[in-house]
Amino acid sequence: MITVNKIIHNYSVALKKFAQSRNFATKVKNIRDVDYQYLQRSKIPTMHFQKSLPRLPIPELSKSGERYLNALKPLLTSDQYSEAERRTNEFLVKEGKSLQKKLIAKDKVNKHTSYISEYWFDLYLRDRLALPVNYNPLIVFQNDVRPEYNNQLVRSTNLLISAVRFMLSLRSELLEPEVFHLNPKKSNTRLFRSVTGMLPEAISWYGAYLFKAFPLDMSQFVGLFGATRIPQIAKDRIYRDPNSKHVLVQRNGNFYIFDVLDADGNLLTPTEILGNLSSILNDNTPKAEYPLGVLTCQNRDEWATQRIHLQESGNGDVLQKIDSAIFNLVLDDETIHDNKHKILHHYLHGDGTNRWFDKSFSLIVTRDGVSGINFEHSWGDGVAVLRFFQDIYAETIKKPFIHPDTKPANSNINVTKLDLELDDKSKLFIQKAKNEYKDWCDSLSIDYILYEGLTKEACKKFKVSPDCIMQLGFQAAFHLLHGKYVGTYESCSTSAFKHGRTEAMRPCTVHTKAFCDGLHSKKASKDDLRAILQECSTTHSELVKQAAMGQGFDRHLFALMKIAQDNNIPTPELFDSYEYKILNKSILSTSTLSSPSVLAGGFGPVIPEGLGIGYSAFADKLGAAVSSYRTHNDSTQFVEALQKSFIDITKILSG
Repeated sequence: MITVNKIIHNYSVALKKFAQSRNFATKVKNIRDVDYQYLQRSKIPTMHFQKSLPRLPIPELSKSGERYLNALKPLLTSDQYSEAERRTNEFLVKEGKSLQKKLIAKDKVNKHTSYISEYWFDLYLRDRLALPVNYNPLIVFQNDVRPEYNNQLVRSTNLLISAVRFMLSLRSELLEPEVFHLNPKKSNTRLFRSVTGMLPEAISWYGAYLFKAFPLDMSQFVGLFGATRIPQIAKDRIYRDPNSKHVLVQRNGNFYIFDVLDADGNLLTPTEILGNLSSILNDNTPKAEYPLGVLTCQNRDEWATQRIHLQESGNGDVLQKIDSAIFNLVLDDETIHDNKHKILHHYLHGDGTNRWFDKSFSLIVTRDGVSGINFEHSWGDGVAVLRFFQDIYAETIKKPFIHPDTKPANSNINVTKLDLELDDKSKLFIQKAKNEYKDWCDSLSIDYILYEGLTKEACKKFKVSPDCIMQLGFQAAFHLLHGKYVGTYESCSTSAFKHGRTEAMRPCTVHTKAFCDGLHSKKASKDDLRAILQECSTTHSELVKQAAMGQGFDRHLFALMKIAQDNNIPTPELFDSYEYKILNKSILSTSTLSSPSVLAGGFGPVIPEGLGIGYSAFADKLGAAVSSYRTHNDSTQFVEALQKSFIDITKILSG
């Protein structure tokens, strides 16, 4: 009789033989050192949990209606709220029911994905706004603590090597799967990897769940490399080349490419890559008079029309090489030092002449080695980008392949400068785009705050959510300046589900309103304010949990609206209402990205009247980068109000 132990033993032996054959095949293929090829060699294949990931749930219609009304309460007068309540309840019992049935039916026949994924890709790709500022976020690495490793050539080479090693690990399914460990000491272990790695893919997620570990969706990771968003009239498309071997390098508005993989798919040696980048930095080609990259700074329809002309003018091959490159490495002549205002401007938008905003991401390194990423947003969200960011940063800091005294190799230098055929019409496009982009960027107001009076741990000591404290600060600052409450958006990842994207968390609640009213009217005591603050934190944490578990309402209502459009059903009154529009007018658009490797992160305002707030609760301070348009808001004024709000909150907590 075959026992369970015998089955497990046989499966383990078979798995070991498979792994050995896989390693042997790898060794046969790779002439070079196998360990050098991969940043990680995970025992669990990268996509091992993907098949068994839970699907993003469609919330109950009544629950979404209730959550929607709760989010509206602090934004509306009592009369407006009564009207909104009537309209919402009518929707729930009438059109909402039939739309919910249609959404559920569509979801059942598309079990390979989530109910929001297709609609969310479509939303991004149809928007005609320019990518920089409007969509592309920035993340900046901490500098290397060893100044000599911040040399532009040294740092860009190390980042490039680690980035390609990450890509090769991903391509070979050797990249460690992304897993959220509820208790890392118990689950982030060799036993966890051994047990879950032996389980068939169809049940692997359940094995991880028994360890209280939650694998995250990895489907977006393929969008990191060899990918570009191609402008087209009405709707863009994402182009991907899974077999790309070359990187794109921009310097002084000029374009260069070179293969980082040899004919057998092996990563070039560190000194060979150093040699290729050295040859680009030593190239004396003058700054491009007509830098093509600035065309990616425009309205998507305008750029699409111009791109067609460029292709017809003999530039099709050049554009193909740009589109198919593994990623874009930008070498800037700018020197930044520790000027954080300059950092935020430089990595959010720059002057556009040495950028290609359509690439999945651009790795930007200044003359003094300040490094960061600007990424195109339609293909994916912060989870994939931050994982990539953290992994390559850790390697370049702990075990870099290039050192200040490393000499570049003279062999295998395969740099090609891309030559463009620009007629007078194309030159006019570029000149016009440069002028318009400069005016646009000059209209931006960007500032930041680093508040050391509160820390992440201090918030926990006071038994309040650090995220709540930061969001409460934003509400208090805006109320202090304008005396009102507005549509506020906090991005929350739903990557715990198959093809999850993001959910909107609505941090402006009746409790935050009560706190700010009491604080600024001076009518509430510190004890009263402290009690309200605790309610704010409890409510906030519950809303974050709901959003992360796919139980928000924003994506659900949006999908119901799209279902109506798909079925040629007249748009329900709810979606044309004042309250729906005011809630979705994100005056305060916020997102957090916390990691010890991050020096700064941020994005632009999503509407002309809005503020874009990228923030983090650090171990030693609270930080936020704030952007706005000068004609509507002054970021410095908001930062000053935020400073005062944080001080007020600190006094209340510590009292």
